[in-house]
Amino acid sequence: MLRLRSLGIVGLAAGLVGVASAADVKGVLMDKMCSGKADERVLSTGIQGGMIVAEAHTRECALMPACQKSGYGVYTSDNKFLIFDEAGNRKALEAIKASKKLDDLEVEVTGEVGKGDTIKVQSLKLL
Repeated sequence: MLRLRSLGIVGLAAGLVGVASAADVKGVLMDKMCSGKADERVLSTGIQGGMIVAEAHTRECALMPACQKSGYGVYTSDNKFLIFDEAGNRKALEAIKASKKLDDLEVEVTGEVGKGDTIKVQSLKLL
């Protein structure tokens, strides 16, 4: 009986591994098309990309039609880019349009981080 109970608990735990988890994520709001420019790279001349590039990304760029069409996400301090779902894209666009900031669009996002680099956005607030 004990052995069956142990197997049931292990099976339940294994099933929960694939479930999305709720999270509060802070970082810089930017469009997916430009997020590749922020990817951190180690070159012979030093480290390039990262948060410095994300913070320099402009509001004007994020509002360009091609950037809007690519969708949005949050670039985090650990150099990851989490891609927003459709609701998140709408919230991001509204926030960018309402903002007076020219760059460094710091944001706090609450949502469910799923498989890969996606986040199902519940709330989004520019800081």
